[in-house]
Amino acid sequence: MKIKTKLTLGVGLLFFLIVLLVALGVRQLHTLANDTENILVDNYNSLDYSRNMLKELDKFELEKQSLTKFNSFLELQSKNITEIGEKELTENLLEDARTFQKQTDNKVVIAQIRNDLNDIMKLNMDSIQRKSIVASHTADKAILWISITGSMCFIIAFTLLINLPSNIADPIRDLTESIRQIAGKNYSRRVHFEGHSEFGDLAKSFNTMAEKLQEYSDSNLARLMMEKKRIETLINNMHDPVIGLDDSNKILFANEEALKISGLKAEDVTGKPVQEVALYNDLIRSLIQHLANNSAAESKPETLKIYADNKESYFEKQLVPIIILPTGETEKKEIGSFIILRNVTAHKELDYAKTNFIATVSHEFKTPIASMKMSLQLLENEGIGTLNDEQKHLISGIKDDTRRLLRTTSELLNITQVETGKTQLNIEACNIKKIIKDAVETTRNLAEQKHILLQTEIQENVSQVLADQEKTTWVISNLITNAIRYSYENSAILLTAANRDNLVTITVKDNGLGISSQYKDKIFDKYFRIPGSEKEGTGLGLAISKEFIEAQCGTITVDSELGSGSTFTITLKTA
Repeated sequence: MKIKTKLTLGVGLLFFLIVLLVALGVRQLHTLANDTENILVDNYNSLDYSRNMLKELDKFELEKQSLTKFNSFLELQSKNITEIGEKELTENLLEDARTFQKQTDNKVVIAQIRNDLNDIMKLNMDSIQRKSIVASHTADKAILWISITGSMCFIIAFTLLINLPSNIADPIRDLTESIRQIAGKNYSRRVHFEGHSEFGDLAKSFNTMAEKLQEYSDSNLARLMMEKKRIETLINNMHDPVIGLDDSNKILFANEEALKISGLKAEDVTGKPVQEVALYNDLIRSLIQHLANNSAAESKPETLKIYADNKESYFEKQLVPIIILPTGETEKKEIGSFIILRNVTAHKELDYAKTNFIATVSHEFKTPIASMKMSLQLLENEGIGTLNDEQKHLISGIKDDTRRLLRTTSELLNITQVETGKTQLNIEACNIKKIIKDAVETTRNLAEQKHILLQTEIQENVSQVLADQEKTTWVISNLITNAIRYSYENSAILLTAANRDNLVTITVKDNGLGISSQYKDKIFDKYFRIPGSEKEGTGLGLAISKEFIEAQCGTITVDSELGSGSTFTITLKTA
C-alpha cells in the first residue's frame, strides 16, 4: 500500500471518528436541552401564574385591593394548559373564580380557589420532577454514548500512533544509514524495502544510483572529464558574462557572453595572465582595477557602462573569491576568483524613467503649491475680510499641509538630482557658525510648537569649512527637524561644532525615541522608514543628506540606542 494511501486512510478515519464524536455530542446535548427546556417552558409559567394569583388573593383578603391582576393571571393560566388533567383543574378554578366575583365575602369560595391553585401547582411540580428524571436519564445516556465513542477514537488513534510512525520512520532510518555508507564510498551498499509503496520505488532508485556510483568510482578520469564538461556547458549557457581566474590571476575561462562584449577569442585569453590581456583590452583593464588596488573583494557591486547588444548597456560587476578548506588542514585557502557582470540595463532604464517621472511631477507641483501659499496669505490679510476662529483653524491646517507638500516636492527634486548626477555644488569657504544659525532659525517655530529648546555649543575658534552653504544648511535643518519630530515635548536638542585634526565636526543630539540597532545601517537608504513609525515623512531626507555631504567629501554617521536618543555627526574639510 502506498504511504499516501496509508496516511489518507489513517487521518481520514480519525477525522471521521472526530466528526462522529462531535455529531453525537451535539445530538445528545440537543436532546438534553430539549428536555430541560420542557421543564422551564411547560411548567414554570403555570407555577408562576398560580403563585401570583395566591399573592393577589392574599392582598384582597388583607387590603381589599382590586382583583384586576388576579384576573389577568387567571386568563394567562387558562391559555397555558400543558399537562394532562391541568385543563380540568383550570376549568374548576375558572368556575370558582366566577363565583368569587359574585360573592367576594364568601370564605368557602376563597378556600376552594386556594385548593384549585394548590392542585395546579402540585400537578406542575410533579411534572417537573418527572421531566427532571427524564433529563437525568438523557444525560446519563449521552455520557455513555460519548464515552463509548471517545474510547473507540482513543483506541484507533493509539493504534495509529504506534504503527504508522514506525511504518514511515523505519525505512527512512535504513535509507539514512545507507546514504551515510555511500558518503563513505561504500558503493556496494543496497537497500531492500518490501511492498509497492513509495519506499520500494525509492529503494530501486537508490540502488540504481549506488550501482552507477560504483561504476564511476572505477574510472575517476572519466568522471572528472564529465564534470568538467558539465561545468563548462553551464558557464557558457549563462546569460551574464563570467571570467574565471586562478590564484596567480591567470584566466581559466571566459564564457561566450564575456568574449562577446570584450571582443576577444577564447584561444587568445585562456591560460594567459589577466594583466597581459588588459594591456590591449580596455574592458579587461577596467575589470581588474581591484588587483591594482590590492583588494581581494569589493564591498559593494560596481556599475559599469559597456557597449553591448548594439547600445550602451549597464553591467554590475561582482568579484567572488573561491575559498576552500583543504583536506586535513584547518585554515581556508583562496584558490582563485571569478568576475560576474550582471546586465542591469533594464533596471537602469526603469530607474531612469522613474526618476524623470518624479522630477516632472515634483516640478509641476511647485507652481500650484506656491499659488496655494499666496492665496492663504491673502486670506489671512484682514484687509479683504475678517475670519472667524473656525476659518482661521481651517487655514492653519491648510498651511501645514501646504508646507508638508512643499517639503516633499523639494525632497523629491533633490533626490532626482542626486540619482541623475545633476547635483550642482558651489564649494567655497563657509562660516559654520552662520550655517548652524540659519538652520536653527529655520526650525525654531517648529521647535516652539513642542516647547523644545534648541541649544548650540560652537567652539570659539572653529575653522571655516569647504562646503556648499545652501545644501549644508539644508542638511543640518533636516537633522534638526527629524530630532524635533522624534523628541518629547519640553526637551532639548543640542548642536555642537568643533575642530578635529583637519576637519570640522558638527553634531545634532536629541533625547528622543532613539533608533534600534537593527535599523541604524538602513536609515540612510532611500525611502526607508522605521517600521511602526507613525511620524510623517517620505524616507528621503537622510538619503539626500548623505549624498549632499559625501559629494562635499564629508561624512555623516549616527550613534543611537532605542529609548536614549540619537546623535548625528557630520564631518567636513576645513578651508
